[in-house]
Amino acid sequence: MRKSDDIYASPLNEILDFRFDERVVDVFPDMIQRSVPGYGTLISTIGVLAAKYAQANTHCYDLGCSLGAVTLSMRQRINQPGCDIIAIDNSPAMIERGQQLLKSDQSSTIPVKLVCADIQDVAIENASVVVMNFTLQFIPLEQRLTLIKRIYEGLNHGCVLILSEKVAFDEEARQDFHVDSHHDFKRANGYSDMEISQKRSALENVLIPEMIATHQQRLKDAGFAFSDVWFQCFNFVSLVAVK
Repeated sequence: MRKSDDIYASPLNEILDFRFDERVVDVFPDMIQRSVPGYGTLISTIGVLAAKYAQANTHCYDLGCSLGAVTLSMRQRINQPGCDIIAIDNSPAMIERGQQLLKSDQSSTIPVKLVCADIQDVAIENASVVVMNFTLQFIPLEQRLTLIKRIYEGLNHGCVLILSEKVAFDEEARQDFHVDSHHDFKRANGYSDMEISQKRSALENVLIPEMIATHQQRLKDAGFAFSDVWFQCFNFVSLVAVK
């Protein structure tokens, strides 16, 4: 049974920076579904895109895999001999729970390796698909281009990076519309104004969103020949970049 996210349901004397600890892991499936509009569609379609670009005898990476939703979606769709999935997260609690979920998955025989590590310390090699699903936003701004360049260099020609992010907008009216609509979405899913406010404060110094144009310029600077937004719901988008 899925546990309900009640982490910010009571008034907190001190709001600490958001962390992917045991508390979050316990409620993460509920949290992500109630917090990210279109999440189910996003995850299933990443699997479709992964199947389109995955190549035989290559690696597919899920960087910042959390409990492995993207990993499982790719595993269910990819059908290439010698292809495997490497899923990486720096939260031991996420990796441990993800291993339990993976054991119950009988959808495919595609090998999956779950690794507890900082994605900035992991080599990207012989890759046909790399996914960063709401991961880059937690990396310090000054380190993001270096990471994207490393991913580009590790991808084979014609292969893809799928990058999902919460984004910001430079026009005040657009920013207000998307932020307000996202909060309405959360209210519709049972979150109170206090929960929304406290979580926003916890994320303020941890999750740093950027504009879509900033992401696309960084992808271009890293060497990608093409990038485009393939999914958007309010201020949550996913881009695909082809080498």
